[in-house]
Amino acid sequence: MPIDFDTIIDRRDTSCLKYDFAVERGYPQGILPFWVADMDFSTPQPVIAELTRRVQHGIFGYTDPKESYKQTIVDWMTEHHDWTPSTKALTITPGVVFALATAVRCFTKPGDAVLLQQPVYYPFSEVIRQNGRQLVNSPLVLKDGHYEIDFADFEDKIVKNNVKLFLLCSPHNPAGRVWTREELLRIASICLKHDVLIVSDEIHEEFVRPGFRHTVLASLSPEIAAQTITCTSPSKTFNLAGLQISNIFIENDELRKRFRAEISAAGYSQPNALGLFAAQAAYAEGGSWLKELLAYIEGNYKKTKAFLAEKMPKVTLIEPEGTYLLWLDFSAYGLSDEELDDIIINDANLWLDSGHIFGKAGRGFQRLNIACPWSTLQNGLEHLAKAFENR
Repeated sequence: MPIDFDTIIDRRDTSCLKYDFAVERGYPQGILPFWVADMDFSTPQPVIAELTRRVQHGIFGYTDPKESYKQTIVDWMTEHHDWTPSTKALTITPGVVFALATAVRCFTKPGDAVLLQQPVYYPFSEVIRQNGRQLVNSPLVLKDGHYEIDFADFEDKIVKNNVKLFLLCSPHNPAGRVWTREELLRIASICLKHDVLIVSDEIHEEFVRPGFRHTVLASLSPEIAAQTITCTSPSKTFNLAGLQISNIFIENDELRKRFRAEISAAGYSQPNALGLFAAQAAYAEGGSWLKELLAYIEGNYKKTKAFLAEKMPKVTLIEPEGTYLLWLDFSAYGLSDEELDDIIINDANLWLDSGHIFGKAGRGFQRLNIACPWSTLQNGLEHLAKAFENR
């Protein structure tokens, strides 16, 4: 039977970050949220069944992953990404951002330069600055509605700033790029040339649109794998963010040893028990659910594109290759970021992610999460169109 993604599940009053904390974050009560990257869909039924079974057991003591857990994750990567990391390479963290921050502290010193590519997922900037490192930006270039890498600037920034670490977002959030094999090889060759460690956030790796393919950076060669920390998680794929489980792969024995020591120094050891069980069930039995989910999100994308073309032609939709997050350019309206936010928040009653939080290159943009029932998304789009029509 087809999976029903159209049913609206009420998430209010469940301590849900997306719906229940608007006032605490400075937004009006009752605002319609399309901001944070989690989905309004139930996780796969096999995951619920496994969680139910574990909850009924009644004991939630310290829990570590067994070899079967590690093999399940490796099998998924092999089947879905033609990449077979070693099970020994796996380290579990409570989240990818935790892993990014751990890598920054572990492999750089205060004041060292860390490179990123804005506009980019804003915690990248936070983990650099909040840990006392120097943020170096090699901005992506928007050309004919498509983001590209300025490889000359990328290498120049590394050399001039003596960059030690590069945070790669792949697929890229919010630009929606699914980097090609050739692009990734050029990135890696520059980093290897200058002895720059790469932390590759691949959390959106399953959300790739038809006609595109995600390439795991570490799969390109043993030399690249030895210089790369690969960050993955079921949290986006299967809507498990609240269960605090991410799978980090480090093939280089010395780097992995140092990374684990930094995690230990932070006071983290065993993972969330339910997160562990949910992740294994998702990767073992969630493939068919994911296939239907991707088809549904593709439908939402096509409907949104058609809606904007008809009702809001001044908004430029950056054609996404991956993720379930749309990057919308409102600059044709000639509004400041404050004016744009005011219309969206106070007139449209919508909570989106403002583009400027992704860096200067995001000014005039807004990020829209389309991973929800179409009726919910359609309602939000109607609110948006009406607000700008009234202005």
